[in-house]
Amino acid sequence: MFFQLFTANAEAPFAWSLVLAGAVVMISIVPLGAARAQSNFSLADLAAPRSMFDRYPAWGKRASWAHQNCFEAFGLHAPAAILALIAAIHAGPLSATATIAALAHPFLRLFYIGAYVGNIPPLRAFCWASALLCSGLLYLEGLQVFISS
Repeated sequence: MFFQLFTANAEAPFAWSLVLAGAVVMISIVPLGAARAQSNFSLADLAAPRSMFDRYPAWGKRASWAHQNCFEAFGLHAPAAILALIAAIHAGPLSATATIAALAHPFLRLFYIGAYVGNIPPLRAFCWASALLCSGLLYLEGLQVFISS
């Protein structure tokens, strides 16, 4: 039932992947906000919020880095998801691998944030590399449709 929501038609997994990946970027603000709150954030800090970085606890610095990396990952994943979405509209359902990669990416990125903030480097590296692989697979699957047509 839950999986049907994300696979209602050929394009759905790729549209959901794009939306959920954007949501992950927004969710990454939560631990960063907590770090700012713990660092005695004041209205004066609005003039230069990045200068607060030195006041963050160690986990807060990692939260800031994770937040920044979310933008980088989204910038790479969004075109891949859009390419796969257009390919699915053009040619019909893509492979199961593409569907799984599209839906796995946002969840891997969520685990990445938790692993980064929680200081679990092996899990963080695994989630980062796996999510990157998911984006790469979407590029390959989408390009394959247009190269073969």
